[in-house]
Amino acid sequence: MTGWTEEHVPHVTEGTIAVVTGANTGLGLDTTRVLARRGATVVMACRNQDKATAARRSLVEGGIDPGRLRTASLDLADQASIAGFADALPDDRIDLLINNAGLMAVPRSSTVDGFETQFGVNHLGHMALTLRLLPRLNTTPGARVVTLTSMGHRPGRIRLHDPNFRRGRYNRWTAYFQSKLANMLFAAELARRNEGRGALSLAAHPGYAVTELGKDTGFQARLLSVADRIAAQPSAAGAWPTLRAATDPAAVNGGLYGPRRLVSGRAVRETPSRTARRADLAGRLWDLSLDLLSPAKVTDPLA
Repeated sequence: MTGWTEEHVPHVTEGTIAVVTGANTGLGLDTTRVLARRGATVVMACRNQDKATAARRSLVEGGIDPGRLRTASLDLADQASIAGFADALPDDRIDLLINNAGLMAVPRSSTVDGFETQFGVNHLGHMALTLRLLPRLNTTPGARVVTLTSMGHRPGRIRLHDPNFRRGRYNRWTAYFQSKLANMLFAAELARRNEGRGALSLAAHPGYAVTELGKDTGFQARLLSVADRIAAQPSAAGAWPTLRAATDPAAVNGGLYGPRRLVSGRAVRETPSRTARRADLAGRLWDLSLDLLSPAKVTDPLA
């Protein structure tokens, strides 16, 4: 097979529970739509509950069984919210965790816990969520964790000495690329550490898809809107790599899935950057991240 579209996504076993972060818009909404149509019950884990409710309503109006859609409050910029979400999740089993939510190239700011926002949300927020849910994932046969990265992981560098940009000049794109490389390294390290314990860990990137990322205000938003019209694929197509990583029976633990033509096209397996394949760097980032998360009482269930 030369690549996947959503037509290749198989029906899932009745009772399958999928948690999708940032499910109210863009890639997360399209991932939710397809998984629910294929029989999963999807927990739409979103920061803004008004938007989550509206998104759920749009899916129901589009023919999705309302019983397959649940909304839940989750703010990845707040470790207390992450802990509360994990504690309140009633399901003993979790089949899929889709670490989809993210920020791109935002101005300098900090999370509730004092982390640089892009590193704190895109990487540390999802790492904390994954580790809190991992015991349930590991006791669910066939479970998977899919972490969204981007093409931006390729120029990314990890500032092990200063990941939160406490010193020196802040650059929003440098911070974004770091967070996306961190996503890729986390997915790879989770695959290594969790091998044989249960859940698979995979990564996916959408290529260049039309989403709301990076379009809050100003010149950057206008520039990205023009680029969308010239080069971007629809959000629904951008979700294909995530869906393949989540449901392809032949998907490989630790694998990265993206568009066949780099920025667009059917979902295929691809090779991460050389930096993203450094097991030593992934291990150091894992340990650093756990140290940063320790005040929030995030522990490593694999230790």
